[in-house]
Amino acid sequence: MKKKLVVIGAGMASGRLLEHLFETASDIWDVTLFNAEPRGNYNRLMLSPVLSGEKTYDQIVTHDADWYAGHGVDCRFAQPVIRIDRDARVVHSNQSSAEYDALVIATGSAPFIIPVPGKDLPGVVAYRDLEDTQAMMATAGKDAVVIGGGLLGLEAAAGMAAQGARVTVIHLMGHLMERQLDPAAGYLLQKDLERRGITVHCKGATKAILGTDRAEAVLLEDGTVYPADLVCMAVGIRPETRIAVDAHLEVERGIVVDDALRTSDPHIFALGECVEHRGQLFGLVAPLYDQAKVLARTLADQPAEFRPVQTATKLKVTGCDLFSAGDFAEGDGREDIVFRDPGRGIYKRLVLQDDRIIGVVMYGDTADGNWFYGLMKDGTDIADMRDTLIFGPAFQGGAAPDPMAAVAALPPEAEICGCNGVCKGAIIQAVQGGAITLDAVRACTKASGSCGTCTGLVEQVMALTLGNTVANAPAGMCKCTDHSHEDVRRLIKSMGLRSIPAVMQDLGWRTVGGCHSCRPALNFYLLAEWPLEYQDDRQSRFVNERNHANIQKDGTYSVVPRMWGGVTTPAELRAIADAADKYDVPMVKVTGGQRIDLLGVRKEDLPHMWADLNAAGLVSGHAYSKGLRTVKTCVGSEFCRFGTQDSTGLGIRLEKLLWGSWTPHKVKLGVSGCPRNCAEATCKDVGIVCVDSGFNISVAGAAGMEVKETEHLASTPSEDEAVEIITAFVQLYREEAKYLDRAWKWVAKVGLDWVTARVVDDLSNRRALVERFEISQSVYRRDPWADLSTPSETPKWGPLADLTLEAAE
Repeated sequence: MKKKLVVIGAGMASGRLLEHLFETASDIWDVTLFNAEPRGNYNRLMLSPVLSGEKTYDQIVTHDADWYAGHGVDCRFAQPVIRIDRDARVVHSNQSSAEYDALVIATGSAPFIIPVPGKDLPGVVAYRDLEDTQAMMATAGKDAVVIGGGLLGLEAAAGMAAQGARVTVIHLMGHLMERQLDPAAGYLLQKDLERRGITVHCKGATKAILGTDRAEAVLLEDGTVYPADLVCMAVGIRPETRIAVDAHLEVERGIVVDDALRTSDPHIFALGECVEHRGQLFGLVAPLYDQAKVLARTLADQPAEFRPVQTATKLKVTGCDLFSAGDFAEGDGREDIVFRDPGRGIYKRLVLQDDRIIGVVMYGDTADGNWFYGLMKDGTDIADMRDTLIFGPAFQGGAAPDPMAAVAALPPEAEICGCNGVCKGAIIQAVQGGAITLDAVRACTKASGSCGTCTGLVEQVMALTLGNTVANAPAGMCKCTDHSHEDVRRLIKSMGLRSIPAVMQDLGWRTVGGCHSCRPALNFYLLAEWPLEYQDDRQSRFVNERNHANIQKDGTYSVVPRMWGGVTTPAELRAIADAADKYDVPMVKVTGGQRIDLLGVRKEDLPHMWADLNAAGLVSGHAYSKGLRTVKTCVGSEFCRFGTQDSTGLGIRLEKLLWGSWTPHKVKLGVSGCPRNCAEATCKDVGIVCVDSGFNISVAGAAGMEVKETEHLASTPSEDEAVEIITAFVQLYREEAKYLDRAWKWVAKVGLDWVTARVVDDLSNRRALVERFEISQSVYRRDPWADLSTPSETPKWGPLADLTLEAAE
């Protein structure tokens, strides 16, 4: 008969424990899993990409319901444990109880909330779970204050800034991340964050959070006040020990455990952020996974001892490359080697003692971080390479720099994935055993499967092992198929596949109906390839595209009418105002794309509002679509004394030409009437800057999570030719780009020269692209609001659908 194992907490540490346990001792234990959250194990390290919009929650789920069911785990989610009866060996939750032969406490940590007035107001959150993340995702266009400039606080700040919030970081110390960075690196990090529009206030002590019914502002001791619709406290964590204290286990700062992760009760174990081992607490994932491995062996009656190792820190903020490990405080007998390149924002510092590295700080270029970390961890004598040490492994011995040299120089035992403790040799062994894709290596070794910051390094090890011919083979577009996006597009065309079921059948999909990742992509590829034959599948679209409006956090929607080139009329403005009054719209907001946003519209009111706006001549602004969003213009030569061309007229012409078209991702244009560039054309997907001699066209800009200046595509004296080139570029992007790749990503992959050859140099190809675009637009250049506000469609938007059926004849 199997013994009974009860686990309290379904986080990353206990999740890894169960994986190891089921691999080695699945026939020993029946597992019951309690969790206070209403869900199982997900990768909390990836909450930052979820917050910034780079990933969805579904993409960071580690163990889904099928995984638990397949391993026979009795899941009791949304059931916080309230008591442990050690004498009866029974765990009691708020809803049920479970007997145990062995109990594992994995309650993690609790955020430290600074004891200031206002700390309990609504709108004050920590940053620990999905609910906190969802609250922060709703800060777009609002003021947010993050208290704490450590690792977690900065990830929260960057994520909210990416969502469009106005973010201020308040940090008590003199520079950011003072536990991981020295002042010089902290300064570079602050500059990078300020470049993203984040305000940083160091040496700031919080006095109170102001507000009546909810948080409204943060008051500092020096009298400074920062407005705040949301306050995120990220000042630290404490082991969550309350359940252990109530059970009278030995608890100091954390739940005290021995080398086998056993508590003061021989039947109770603990692991993760809640434990204290030999006086040490743990907040990074790598030692927690080591604990999981040790405890799995202990529960399988195999000898094992937990020995913590030194860990390194990386910041998970897009565009901020940071690496820190070891001790970099000043001290007797210590020396520094420092490399600075202010122009490129690069700073490297090695702290040496007795010809050994004891600390590493790197900012801006962290490619050699693992090599330095390996030297530090191994205590390598660096006396013979001291003169060139700071330049990394590629420069040792006077050899010419080689981008793969750093990886090649790493010994097999060098750690590549710190989160999961995977060394270079394990990755090489997996590749030699047949794991020739990144997903396969992840499945075999778990390398790069947690925070993901070592992905590039893992790929380099793979490339070193496989050679260039196989290392860059594209991964499957999702778990449903091994075919890449590029393969699927090519096969749809060559095999004449004209429906989603046909693609899935003929290309051997592993699932019956696909998934949330592949269905929207297939829908786009089919409508782009067969515009006249394929009928758009509404159910394969994201919710905003299905409902032709952007859903908000409270379930209401925003409605954005199109304003051609940012131009409107008094009659249109009256119609918008009347709609706002008629449907009790709580907020009317001017957008950055020269339009007006009606926020807080109930779903059942959408078709009625659309009909009213249609009656005034207004159509959908497609603010929700993977398609043309806006064409931003300045007033140009019609009014401006600096204008060289009619930029407004050109913007209106382009918008009326391109609207309604579906593209791999959203497309934004800007048309400036002179080089002063008031329409900010040089950070758009397509930008036109008018000059005396005509029109300068540039492409592949970005002004969101990535900030990128456009690249020059063509210059022409003719407005007609400018329109033709832009149309051809958009159509080439539609035909060739991977779904959800912005134009700048696609151009970076194929190269601007390749694009130029097809839409500028080759006139016949350009006109063929324009012709294909017009064929597609004959279907899609129409207003979805008008189609969906008819008497037959309007009832479908009600709060309850009509489920009655008519008998067939």
